[in-house]
Amino acid sequence: MASLVEELGLGVGALSRGPRNALTDVPGVRVGHATVDDGGVQTGVTAVIPAPGSLFRQKVPAGCAVFNGFGKSMGLLQIQEKGTIETPVVLTGVSSAGALYEALFRRSMDEHPEICTTAGSVNPVVCECNDSYLNDARAARLGRPQLDAALAAAAEDFQQGAVGAGRGMTCFGLKGGIGSASRLAAAGKETYTVGVLVNANFGVMTNLVLAGRPVGAALSALLEARRTEEERESGSIILVLGTDAPLTARQLTRMARRCFVGVGRTGSFVGDGSGDVAVAFSNAFRIPHEVSEDPVLRVPSLHENCIDPLFQAAAEAAEEAILSALLWAEPVRGRGGHVRHALRDFLPELDAAGLLSTTR
Repeated sequence: MASLVEELGLGVGALSRGPRNALTDVPGVRVGHATVDDGGVQTGVTAVIPAPGSLFRQKVPAGCAVFNGFGKSMGLLQIQEKGTIETPVVLTGVSSAGALYEALFRRSMDEHPEICTTAGSVNPVVCECNDSYLNDARAARLGRPQLDAALAAAAEDFQQGAVGAGRGMTCFGLKGGIGSASRLAAAGKETYTVGVLVNANFGVMTNLVLAGRPVGAALSALLEARRTEEERESGSIILVLGTDAPLTARQLTRMARRCFVGVGRTGSFVGDGSGDVAVAFSNAFRIPHEVSEDPVLRVPSLHENCIDPLFQAAAEAAEEAILSALLWAEPVRGRGGHVRHALRDFLPELDAAGLLSTTR
């Protein structure tokens, strides 16, 4: 799966990819899905586990960036204020974010008896995108069973496309969803991995740029007879970046911002109705919840004179993760007979028109 963009000649950037070309190339990271495909209910849950063991007792440093704040993400205030993540990062559809926040909160309490007794509360991270074009959000009822299933399925190898939280998503008027990519970035004598996972649900078809090729107008013409809704940049994208580079929360916030360079390269102008959020973490070191005898934390930090390759990796991996979401997604028919077509089905026509032969 990881080499699909390369097999189709649509890879982007100059840096080398990790072996899976996915977020899970970062050692210790796992991803799992629970997908609901039931007539008009087309939705699901995707869970990103940043590191092994208890994230509450041994947190990971984190940062986040909100490019356009039209959304219902939860847990970002804690990341901004404390610079840590203490639960898996959970992605879902528009009507299930609150229920999954509660489910993740209560699961965390089940796993940690100290929460809300001797150790304070827990701050789950849950991010959503509006999947209501394909998904009957009024009927969708996701909660603890789907959360538990996604976490139980978490692994280094995972599906992309119309799965998990991406099941009902639309990207550039086509079927969107979950995509991922990774890059290897040299900093001094070390090489670090930067991985990005996206839930892609944004963009106007006529603006689509596919690995440097402006194909949106041609695609729009091919689909004109099949489309009835007005095109508008009214979706969202959630990006989750992980790395094994030793970065502070402030540096990870800077990494999160660079993801939007990759978003822009695909043709997005980040419209008014779009919720565009990036969360970045490092698992190079952990931050204990409890204070030891020595209250001073001594954590490593990459010198910022060496950080540019990681910025480049963030931009490249974000762009390719979006392309991967588009390329892996299958056509989906959902609420009210609404359909989103798959980009892959139109590649032969785009190629015949000479639109895929342009070099970057």
